[in-house]
Amino acid sequence: MHTPKWVTDSIFYQIFPDRFAKSERVPKQGLNLEAWDTPPTTHGFKGGDLRGVTEHLDYLKDLGINAIYFTPVFASASNHRYHTYDYYNVDPLLGGNDALRELLDKAHKKNIRVVLDGVFNHASRGFWQFHHTLENGAASPYVDWFHFDPDRLYGKKHWGAYPSPHEQHLIQQEGSFKAIGYQGWWNLPALPKFNTNTPAVREFIFGVAEHWVKFGIDGWRLDVPGEIDDDSFWREFRRRVRAINPEAYIVGEIWHDARRWLQGDQFDASMNYLITAACLSFFTGKHLDLHETLKAGGYQNIVQPIDANEFANRIDSILGMYKPDVTRVQLNLLDSHDTPRFLTCAGHDLNSLKLALTFLLTYPGAPCIFYGDEIGLSGRHDPECRRSFPWDESKWNHNLRDFVKGLIKLRKSHKALRWGKFERLYANDGVYIFKRTRAEEAILVALNAAEAARKVDLTASASSQGKTRVLLGEVGIEKENKSIRVTIPPRSGVVLKI
Repeated sequence: MHTPKWVTDSIFYQIFPDRFAKSERVPKQGLNLEAWDTPPTTHGFKGGDLRGVTEHLDYLKDLGINAIYFTPVFASASNHRYHTYDYYNVDPLLGGNDALRELLDKAHKKNIRVVLDGVFNHASRGFWQFHHTLENGAASPYVDWFHFDPDRLYGKKHWGAYPSPHEQHLIQQEGSFKAIGYQGWWNLPALPKFNTNTPAVREFIFGVAEHWVKFGIDGWRLDVPGEIDDDSFWREFRRRVRAINPEAYIVGEIWHDARRWLQGDQFDASMNYLITAACLSFFTGKHLDLHETLKAGGYQNIVQPIDANEFANRIDSILGMYKPDVTRVQLNLLDSHDTPRFLTCAGHDLNSLKLALTFLLTYPGAPCIFYGDEIGLSGRHDPECRRSFPWDESKWNHNLRDFVKGLIKLRKSHKALRWGKFERLYANDGVYIFKRTRAEEAILVALNAAEAARKVDLTASASSQGKTRVLLGEVGIEKENKSIRVTIPPRSGVVLKI
């Protein structure tokens, strides 16, 4: 199996383009935009754009970021742009194709990779081929591009693309196909689902994927790819993309066990929400706001308070799912545009976030930071988790940002933290300890989620003949023969070179 090596050395930063930064070089005059510093709304636009991101690449570089994952950037009638109507053009509100060209060129000069969001399961009501069929019914050349009700196609019933309250009620009862005349993703009228059994649809999607890789993007994050339940589709997608760029990263939004797609012939990795759920369940301790957390539907049944041993067992299980080459490129995250922010789920407890970040930046895989987490942004479920980045530095938690910056520097400085073997050492009484080793380097990570200090005696497998050096945190160390005794302060993590 071949996974792109650059991903293992990457620190990703997820950006929601409408909310990160806006540039005066993208005209805003006459646009109905919400004030940048007001709470976000479901349908409102703040006016963030790609040129704004380009103008803040130095901020990302200073933080230590070397890869960006963007939520969708193509033309769409929604602020999140999962309602794509033109796959070949960047939304003009984001600056258009020229803005992406500039961003790619300048990011690559700074050795920052760029991964775009591919929304290929569904389009939007504004997508040309869908609109064409609504206008022409069964006579449209595009009648097989989506899943249409024959009664609507032949004029026996009217379309419900913009359903009335009565039709909305019918959707809930009998689904969108019967109620309004076509299959919407999760029965949402705004998101007509592609019929990927149609050769022309498959070729269209593969062509889009090829076009933007040729344009210079470094990979695709695939939105709900499991909804295209066809392994041959994704095998061909991979073949087409990799033929253009053998190092292109393909990561799927799969919230659960993703082994089906990670056998080397479809995706390189998944968004590792199983790690997210484990971190939420353990590091937050008594601070977990379970009511708010479970508003992310994917967390049902996998987020609940757990002890150190259960956390360790979950991590072992996740590590056991995939081959090492896959584990090293998994996209590991604490939150995203689809979830409440970690800090909010943790009841705004900063120590919970710091513990989880310490784990994320020392664990195998590619860590991904959701924009603003590094300065203490909080936010409940959509739309609050998608609030604007405050560029007024007086609103930042500078200590937290320095902590994140230090963790990133630590990961980049020690190859064992990126490429090293992972070994579980201890899991009990609120403490989880593991070791990363590569060649002659051994690094120990001890995380104390308990409310009191813990003293732990480690076996000879954790010790070395050399001097133990503290790389992060405060810890008491006693060495006796070939063992180490460490005292870890409450609600904190330490990293040692042993």
